[in-house]
Amino acid sequence: MALQSSPLRLALVAGEPSGDLLAASLLGGLAERLPASTQYFGIGGPRMSAQGFDAHWPMDTLTVRGLVEPLTRLPEILRVRSELKHQLLADPPHAFVGIDSSGFNFSVEPALREAGIPTIHFNCPTIWAWRGWRIKKIAKAVDHMLCLYPFEKAILEKAGVSASYVGHPLADEIPLEPDVPGARATLGLPAGGPIIAVLPGSRRSEIKLIGPTFFKAMELMQAREPGVRFVVPAATPAIREMLQPLVEAHPNLALTIVDGQAQLAMTAADALLVKSGTVTLEAALLKKPMVISYKVPWLEGQIMRHMGYLPYVGLPNILAGRFVVPEILQHFATPEALADATLTQLRDEANRRTLTEIFTEMHHALRQNTAQRAAEAVVRVIESRKLRP
Repeated sequence: MALQSSPLRLALVAGEPSGDLLAASLLGGLAERLPASTQYFGIGGPRMSAQGFDAHWPMDTLTVRGLVEPLTRLPEILRVRSELKHQLLADPPHAFVGIDSSGFNFSVEPALREAGIPTIHFNCPTIWAWRGWRIKKIAKAVDHMLCLYPFEKAILEKAGVSASYVGHPLADEIPLEPDVPGARATLGLPAGGPIIAVLPGSRRSEIKLIGPTFFKAMELMQAREPGVRFVVPAATPAIREMLQPLVEAHPNLALTIVDGQAQLAMTAADALLVKSGTVTLEAALLKKPMVISYKVPWLEGQIMRHMGYLPYVGLPNILAGRFVVPEILQHFATPEALADATLTQLRDEANRRTLTEIFTEMHHALRQNTAQRAAEAVVRVIESRKLRP
């Protein structure tokens, strides 16, 4: 690596757990290519901090969901945005990397770019699924986009946005063949018998909206398949506390609640009932049959339905370009419908073999050594500006 620094300074902003994962992967790659004296700072989470990142604000400051929740947090978010922009413009870093959190980062990046600070965004917003008009905003805000999915690069370059396909770090992290016996042993689950992992979400609002429905679905599944066991990962102590009344309301469920360890829980399972989001990609990389479900407030659901371009919302279906796993959303997500669909995923061995083939091909396509590719792209942007201390 030819760059010299005394020191080189990179600002990063991640506002979601998925962004924390991406940024941590990038930081690991940059550590191999940039001088040890390089400073990384901004807004981030625990994975980033473990890589030596200096979080001036915690990631939770920006963690919001949907279209409605951000409005309730707007004053706080605007204050942080103002303080961050002032800090970066007063003492410019050698580059700015926005990771996910596009609503926040796209409102910061144009001013930095105008001031001559290179702006890189990691993870293209889903302009191919909805809100395609945002590509004009991207073109104004971003010098270079790091894409997780192979089809995004051509879409962006057609609009004049420089881009690199870097793959997805989950595809590097997750083995091609999951260790089911090892995961069951680690979690203290039976070595034999069917296990269904149920993932209602990692946010309080998600548990409130869909948690009761998921638990009623589990009750129905156990009545129809008496030998089945369930494992539910609780993302945080606060989420476990929210789940406890649901557990108490269904005392006869053969249920294990684990703290965190969502990937282990999914690895141990034969089938999944899972809320929509990045976790569905993780499930696909683990080669698991699944049912994807989600509920949002009615108004938010109507807005998103009319803004969408694709007939599916789950990442496995989006990447496959067709429905390969069921999606049961909004008012269609009744306990009966979820139970029926999940038990079908559990029992249908021909479907399991087909999904394994589809998901294995997907895994190979996304396994690109993301840390290395993303870091190389960032360094190229810095070098192209000849920003050497």
